[in-house]
Amino acid sequence: MKIFAPIYDFCLRLARHRHAPAWLTGISAAESVVFPIPPDVMLAPMTLGQPKKWWRFAALCTLGSLAGGLIGYALGHYALEMIWPWMERLGWDDTFEKIQALFRQYGFLFVFVAAFTPIPYKVFTITSGATGVGAVPFILGSLIGRGARFFLVAGLVAWGGEKLEAVIRRYIEWLGWAVAIAVIIAVVWLQLRGH
Repeated sequence: MKIFAPIYDFCLRLARHRHAPAWLTGISAAESVVFPIPPDVMLAPMTLGQPKKWWRFAALCTLGSLAGGLIGYALGHYALEMIWPWMERLGWDDTFEKIQALFRQYGFLFVFVAAFTPIPYKVFTITSGATGVGAVPFILGSLIGRGARFFLVAGLVAWGGEKLEAVIRRYIEWLGWAVAIAVIIAVVWLQLRGH
């Protein structure tokens, strides 16, 4: 059963749209709060289509992600009680509490690592606000971590060009499942570590 190839094809079509940069920025912002699909799936095809603009697309991703991250931070800081039932329905409550303990222990370093990895960033943005991570360390960690990730992805895609796209196309299902399994392993590891 193919799951990731249709999503990839949809993102390729969206990446060719004349408003693609605005969509990319919006998806980056939404992914930092609620949206389940990372902006990398749109960043890569946009970069393939216009490799000379790779740095611009990476910057839009980074700034959109930071804007969304600040919304998540504000929700965690000012409205945690209001959004807690929603987080429980999504099953984020246990993960939130474990991540909250790690935030208290590691602060900026944890924000940076969370921003760079494929683990859902929205949990980290909300937790940052709820645990009282300072706004400046949060912004710096997000900018550096998200920026490093998006500039790395866009730079590699611009460098690899159509050869890389052919590899992605050929192995998209394997890549998609590998990322999904990595996220599941990370969540299980966080839960086991908390016990």
